[in-house]
Amino acid sequence: MLDTYAWVEFFKGTEKGAKVNEIIKSMQCFTSIISLAELSEWIERENLNRNEIIGGVKKSSAIINLDEELIELAGKINFHKKKEIKGFGMIDAIILATSKIYGLKIVTGDQHFKSEENAIIL
Repeated sequence: MLDTYAWVEFFKGTEKGAKVNEIIKSMQCFTSIISLAELSEWIERENLNRNEIIGGVKKSSAIINLDEELIELAGKINFHKKKEIKGFGMIDAIILATSKIYGLKIVTGDQHFKSEENAIIL
């Protein structure tokens, strides 16, 4: 599962983004719908081409929607992780809950996930 950090690196064309590109080309990828909200904000802030970026994400990965089970788990995760990790937030919790429910690894550079065994840190 590609998180927002991974997608931003991909679209910036960085070295980390090249690693993301390799992953996209080698396996089926997924993205949480919550990452689309974060990407939308990034697109606005950087004045980028919305259709190109959002379209690229949708073309290269399956979008995972939120449901009650996922949201309830995210709330539990957020409560506990905030005690351990400074700056851990609800979006991080949603990403982590999504990865756990769907049995996916998280491709990210976000240090909030560095202690997670299912995280691939770029």
